[in-house]
Amino acid sequence: MIGRIAGTLLEKSPPHILVDCGGVGYEVDVPMSTLYNLPEPGQKVVLFTQQVVREDAHLLYGFGTAAEREAFRQLTKISGVGPRIALSVLSGLSVAELAQAVTMQEAGRLTKIPGIGKKTAERLLLELKGKLGADLSAAIDINRPAPAGNDVLNALLALGYNDREALAAIKLVPAGLSVAEGIRHALRSLSKS
Repeated sequence: MIGRIAGTLLEKSPPHILVDCGGVGYEVDVPMSTLYNLPEPGQKVVLFTQQVVREDAHLLYGFGTAAEREAFRQLTKISGVGPRIALSVLSGLSVAELAQAVTMQEAGRLTKIPGIGKKTAERLLLELKGKLGADLSAAIDINRPAPAGNDVLNALLALGYNDREALAAIKLVPAGLSVAEGIRHALRSLSKS
């Protein structure tokens, strides 16, 4: 199994990249989150990889972090979720955002990803709970909102704010406020930014 690849980035043609390792060019599929963080062609690159062997192909998937690779592995263990869907999920959400969606059981965040319907999103949340949720989110140090924060977050999302804006506003809401007070406080902080 190929677990890591280091070499010179030859080309980027999303979602594929070509990496030269000692004269051999490896075609690697990467999520968009990894692709955006890659250097320009001709530069050195190091990726964590996952090799998938099928009857008709040997495929190599690359990730910028070990956490991304672990999330990919957990996703592909779920029935009906193959490498392509797992790459879509990791292209649409960072590992921290995915862990938070699992922890908070937010199917709506997953259904925004192309190729993920309501049933698939619910299955992902169910299967990943305990594997990718609280444990991983604690390990990568995301700030989870208080239980009332879930309602405030959903209200902000319903009002049209994106995930990042809503989460940033919730972090500024003092603990112990009611949901209505939390929404007012979050809206005030959003209007100032």
